[in-house]
Amino acid sequence: MKNMTLMTIALAAASLFASCKDDVEMKYPPNYELPDLPVIEGIHENVKAPLYWSVYEYCYDKERQGESTIDITPDEWDKIIDFVASELKPHGYDMICTDGFIAMLATDKSGYMTQYGSISLKDLVAKCKAKGLKLGVYDNPLWIHGPRDTKIEGTDYTFGNLYYNGSTPVANPGVNDTWFHWVVAENPGAKEYIDGFFKHYKELGVEFIRMDFLSWYEDGKDRSMGVVGRGYGRESYARAMAYIAEAAKKYGIFTSLVMPHNFNDAEIEARYGNMMRIVCDTGGGGWWHTSAQDKGKSYANWPQCMNQFDGFTYWSHLSGRNKIILDGDFIRLNKFDTDAERETVISLQLMAGGPVAAADQYSTIGNNLKFYVNDELLALNKDGFVGKPLSDKLGDKKNEIWYGQMSNGDYVLALFNRSDNTSTVSVKFSEIGISGEMNVRDLWAHADEGKASSVTANIPAHGCKVVKLTK
Repeated sequence: MKNMTLMTIALAAASLFASCKDDVEMKYPPNYELPDLPVIEGIHENVKAPLYWSVYEYCYDKERQGESTIDITPDEWDKIIDFVASELKPHGYDMICTDGFIAMLATDKSGYMTQYGSISLKDLVAKCKAKGLKLGVYDNPLWIHGPRDTKIEGTDYTFGNLYYNGSTPVANPGVNDTWFHWVVAENPGAKEYIDGFFKHYKELGVEFIRMDFLSWYEDGKDRSMGVVGRGYGRESYARAMAYIAEAAKKYGIFTSLVMPHNFNDAEIEARYGNMMRIVCDTGGGGWWHTSAQDKGKSYANWPQCMNQFDGFTYWSHLSGRNKIILDGDFIRLNKFDTDAERETVISLQLMAGGPVAAADQYSTIGNNLKFYVNDELLALNKDGFVGKPLSDKLGDKKNEIWYGQMSNGDYVLALFNRSDNTSTVSVKFSEIGISGEMNVRDLWAHADEGKASSVTANIPAHGCKVVKLTK
């Protein structure tokens, strides 16, 4: 595939979601009978959410400025890498990740992606490594980049054998896949091709793959675009994900699942992925993406929730230590109106055990860096902390109270205010299973508040208060 800029059509379509009629609460399709698929042991063990920087905002803004061919020059990469290494890396952000928008090219006999715009992945890995950073790559093991006559290593098959050949049923007969060349999981050579994909990236020094448009493989559609392709069916999708999980585990590569339908309570995604997206694309970001867009609504297919807060709440029953990680997508702090909102978006990701994926550029970050580098809050990520809301119902105010326990026994309690006015919020520690008094420390104010058996706070509109509770 020569250019991935078409992907951004889906991003641009996010604004179309504002008035969907099929909103439901916790609605899922009927159960599917799946083939007997392998269990990949240990896929979630000792895996924590990443802290990283993404090119998303850079590319998103360029696309909206009308640039038809988006690229990042080597000099610009040096500036980006220096910014991440000097400002974010000391606080635990150890990776830079590519995204769509920029051409993803296969330029050697392997047939796998080797070039991202004008820079080779090999050179980009080296630039990151020189500054103590890793490179994550946006790609999908079900996308075919190379020529049809490329041999699949260890087989007599070629890439041509991976394409749809009419022998398997599809969800949308008569519809062609015009945007992606998909690997059909049932075709000969598919498993070996996927294994080769992860081997290729491991040899490059890449240990994080962000794989997108999974809903399009499963049934060929999503809520914004309607029907966009054939859709290879639930069983084929499950088989493909099993192959992906097996190979990723074999080569020690973290898998980030993007645009999954998460049908049947994310049965397949939670089983075979390290992390799954639980909200629509960031787009223009800000409070709209964090809390306001379609607040209190959920939908039956991708994306089930339109804002981060609802997404984390809706899927919180699946998360926990050594379980699937919930991904709230990228953060653009420069798009928020108040510091209270900035504290909320960072706190929410960390309370839910999700990644903090910074997308602000060195030229747009302004005075907002301090919100990304609150080490007292980032300690939750280092610990592998995963909190829960008091309620996972979208219309319940109790979902604005999150809590959890660190590995040393300390509790962390977050009081959020999603309303447009200052609100007084109170929580008794007994509501989260604590008896007696605890020492209270405010993790944004960096101040001890003495002993108490409850917390009461006047929280500004869109703000929060996060405290650590210790004996």
